[in-house]
Amino acid sequence: MLRSFVEVAPESHFSIQNLPYGVFRSRNGGPPRIGVAIGEYVLDLAVLDQAGCFAKTEAAGKGIFDQASLNAFMALGRPVWQRVRAEIQRLLSADEPELRDNAGLRTAALLPQKDAELLLPVEIGDYTDFYASRDHAFNVGTMFRGKENALMPNWHHLPVGYHGRASSIVLSGTDVRRPQGQMKPPDAAAPVFGPSRQLDFELEIGWFMGPGNPLGTPIPVERAEEHIFGLVLVNDWSARDIQAWEYQPLGPFLAKNFATSISPWVVPLDALEPFRIRGSRQEPEPLPYLKQEGAHAFDIKLEVYLQSADMKQAERITESNVKYLYWSMAQQIAHHTVGGCNLRAGDLLASGTISGPDKASRGCMLELAWRGAEPLQLSDGVKRVWLEDGDRLTMTGYAQGDGYRIGFGEVTGRILPSLK
Repeated sequence: MLRSFVEVAPESHFSIQNLPYGVFRSRNGGPPRIGVAIGEYVLDLAVLDQAGCFAKTEAAGKGIFDQASLNAFMALGRPVWQRVRAEIQRLLSADEPELRDNAGLRTAALLPQKDAELLLPVEIGDYTDFYASRDHAFNVGTMFRGKENALMPNWHHLPVGYHGRASSIVLSGTDVRRPQGQMKPPDAAAPVFGPSRQLDFELEIGWFMGPGNPLGTPIPVERAEEHIFGLVLVNDWSARDIQAWEYQPLGPFLAKNFATSISPWVVPLDALEPFRIRGSRQEPEPLPYLKQEGAHAFDIKLEVYLQSADMKQAERITESNVKYLYWSMAQQIAHHTVGGCNLRAGDLLASGTISGPDKASRGCMLELAWRGAEPLQLSDGVKRVWLEDGDRLTMTGYAQGDGYRIGFGEVTGRILPSLK
């Protein structure tokens, strides 16, 4: 097994097999730049580039890593990403002396994560959120329409999605203020205005696009993964009561545009190759532009923890897995572009809530508490139907290898009261 000269604990999310990208700056000052996570350190790629370590790649000497976002690097394409990744793995490997035995370069390039401030890794131009988990869609449909009409007629034929709000995507650790809006209680004759009373989280995976496609030219499903730079955890916060009143006929608006949280480290798609599995059986067979062969799902464990203001420690409330998605990332990209829409480097696409087949794997409060009928019982007598002010919601995820993990770190956010 490939090992690094940097000490990495077996349970660390940031093994040499992973090497996720992020944007950071030293807490002692200095400009933002690009690094990768290795164990408890950040490896400064700008320092390595200045030292000539990437001379064999197309990224060398262009200031690609001395920037405040990953966009320029993402635009270079998968062959370049793969060559840069191979060089980083070589430099960090236990039997390679180039960085290991160069004390000056090693000191300059390796910064303890505790001394680094992580920043939003990508300048996000557009954001699209899908509805790709059958278990989630079926559960929600059952609550509102009954089992017989749970899934809309189009659901098994195309990846349903909507365009979200890129400007309100925030980095893990950012507090989220409870949104206000119109709601219509079931027993009310007219809508009322005020803070959302049904604030929820949504457990999702997201992926950033590298090179996009020209306007009017679709991305074929068999080529779609070539455009995926890497993956992040996504919490697409949702105000269910605002959404219930506003979403017909055009879909979510204020209920989803107030905040979307993402994790700071972008896990390369190449790091997840060992964890490919066959996805859900799709019936009926998708139309030709969506049809795939082979393994296009990924075995990535997901967990969600909740900690109220009165709880001494966070408590796990659900476990799910990316493998439960019905529609693959490639299918979602192919559908997104089949009409001619042009995706661009830095665009974020997300899966929608990921739920599994049983109660313990449901991916949001709406499902976990079954629209209020089955309140969650937490420690210290705490119960939850929806998220309350002061609650901290934390998501984490990783793929488990033989003696190593490909992890995402975490995405966390605390609920603040609405503005008066």
